[in-house]
Amino acid sequence: MGRDSFSTVRCATAMLALVASPVLAQTTPAETPAQPAPRITAYDAAFFAQYAPATALDIGRRVPGFSIEQSNGDVRGFAGAAGNVVFNGARPSSKSDSLETILARIPANRVLRVEIGPGDLFGSDFSGKSQVLNVILTAEGGVSGNATIKLQRLFDGTVVPNAEASVLIKRGASTINLAAATGRYDSIEEGFDALTNLPGGTFREFRRKVNTYQPHEPYVSASWGMEQAADRSIHVNARYSANTFDLQQTNRVTPATGPLRDDRLFQRYRTPGYELGGDITRPLAGGALKFVALANRRTRDTFDTNLNRVSGATIGGFEQFVDARYDEALGRLSWSRANLLGVSFELGGEIAYNRLDNATQLFVLDAAGGRTQIALPIDDATVDELRTETYVNAGRSLGKTLRLDASLAFETSKLTVSGDADQQRTLRFLKPSLTLDWKPTGGWHAQVVARRKVAQLDFFDFISNAELAAERVNGGNADLQPQRAWELRGTLEHPLLGKGQAKLEAGYDRVEKLQDRVLTDDGFDAPGNIGTGTRAFVSLTLDAPLDALGLKSFHLRSEGTLQKSRVRDPLSGQVRGWSGFYPTWQWSTELRRDAGKWAYGASIFDRDKFTFFRTDEIDSNLDSRPFVSAFAEYRPDPKTTVRLDLDNLLESAGQRQRTFFFPDRSASAPSVHELRDRNGHITVTASLRRGF
Repeated sequence: MGRDSFSTVRCATAMLALVASPVLAQTTPAETPAQPAPRITAYDAAFFAQYAPATALDIGRRVPGFSIEQSNGDVRGFAGAAGNVVFNGARPSSKSDSLETILARIPANRVLRVEIGPGDLFGSDFSGKSQVLNVILTAEGGVSGNATIKLQRLFDGTVVPNAEASVLIKRGASTINLAAATGRYDSIEEGFDALTNLPGGTFREFRRKVNTYQPHEPYVSASWGMEQAADRSIHVNARYSANTFDLQQTNRVTPATGPLRDDRLFQRYRTPGYELGGDITRPLAGGALKFVALANRRTRDTFDTNLNRVSGATIGGFEQFVDARYDEALGRLSWSRANLLGVSFELGGEIAYNRLDNATQLFVLDAAGGRTQIALPIDDATVDELRTETYVNAGRSLGKTLRLDASLAFETSKLTVSGDADQQRTLRFLKPSLTLDWKPTGGWHAQVVARRKVAQLDFFDFISNAELAAERVNGGNADLQPQRAWELRGTLEHPLLGKGQAKLEAGYDRVEKLQDRVLTDDGFDAPGNIGTGTRAFVSLTLDAPLDALGLKSFHLRSEGTLQKSRVRDPLSGQVRGWSGFYPTWQWSTELRRDAGKWAYGASIFDRDKFTFFRTDEIDSNLDSRPFVSAFAEYRPDPKTTVRLDLDNLLESAGQRQRTFFFPDRSASAPSVHELRDRNGHITVTASLRRGF
């Protein structure tokens, strides 16, 4: 059924994305009709009662067949960072907070119901998505919130404390949300590196290592909103994070020749950042005009040192310092109308300015304590970009069960690299998209999407740097181009065992100027474009209660993916897979039981290896065995949850197999093989969560 059959107010909230901040959204009886639209599948709060949810995140994780898609805050601009969750029909205006973080701040008792619908219902940012979760919040006033305390025990006996809390205050049309967290994710892993010479496999070097990680991501955030009507609102949000990362590595090295070494690696990263944003919506010409503005800044002060030591004395090593600052400012203006001559219509544009200032200094250390700087290409540079995107999106029903949506976006980018390099270019791209959505009776839902997408470049790919932990140097490439893809997606969904859901998705991508690794004129391995590549995949999700099979209160969720990527390697001339996270297969299964005050369950995950093809090595990542976790919860009352988590029950180790070629992979045979093995063993986490 077309959107022209919806009520005017419902269309304004669901299709046109008028309310930007989820924790600020106000729900009125007109905005939450008793019966959702025919293309929507609704789950009221009672559906989730068996799971005793404390937050909207608990509810979102239990929606049949749905997986939360993490929004990407690193994407420049606003349009590409949408994710697949909206709140009262609209996306949040923040980029720094993940969807899971935002959902975790909303108490479960503030959720009236959730709805699943195709992305075209929620504006152009979600067009082409088969599933978008709409969290409908209540209009009740008052104060509510959650607080959680966690204690995690690592395998060596270290206990890591953590705390987080949020409060939501609602008074009439005004809503305030405050949140803070300590963000401690400390961990310890032990393992080894084993190096052999090829082709004979003779012993080269063995390293026994222990890594102690201390990533701390504390933050505070606040938001305020005033909503007078569906098309008349204003929101403001702010966030500050004081992120730090410290690594200490002990490394006992036994070489084939020469003395034993007691090497050390230290990393000290300081990356604080803040974000300030907001939006305002006003009625215009039977529709709604919305303006979004956002600014954020992140600084990056890092120090790495790798010391080679014999009998306690330093005999050499390397040091690297990075001083960087990244700034973004953007504005977005859009006008949307639910029914313009029988067509839902949205027109908008955004402009974003991004700038990276980076200075990298790499030094080699000698036995006397002297430091000599190593000159890297493009280690001191500024990258800035002025990016614009204008778009138009229109859709209409082709019958009671079929809908067609089309969009066309025009993107421009003026990119400049200055300092050690002097490059300037202007890029222009047309990005069409076509979506056909079919939802007949019987619970079936199918969608086909064809679109053109253009990837964004990582500004740090223009800059050279060293990875001391991996003992390699990455060259910068000022000539890097964004890859462009034609994507085809098909999705088929159907209810499973009553309240469950089965979802089958397939896709095919053809990518031009595929980004991978190239050999620069200076002889460095660097990001670069290597030609045209293809990727095909199929994914299956089965998510259902098992009561119909005689397993009362049990719930099973299984996901599996098969994929194949292909590109011709510029060095070897042979066809291979893409670099990056493209395992041929991966799967996961979770089985849980919720019975009254108790809940318990286990999950298992496994995947094939994934590989990075660098110019002088093939770097494959894999797990030694499947990763298994288990949990148990006790809920003494509706506001309290005590939980115990056990992770990595099979003590699966993360492994890397690195095969090196000299001088590069054009050589007929490899020269060295390295196996890295790291294991964090079993970790135990106890948590107490209390709502108020």
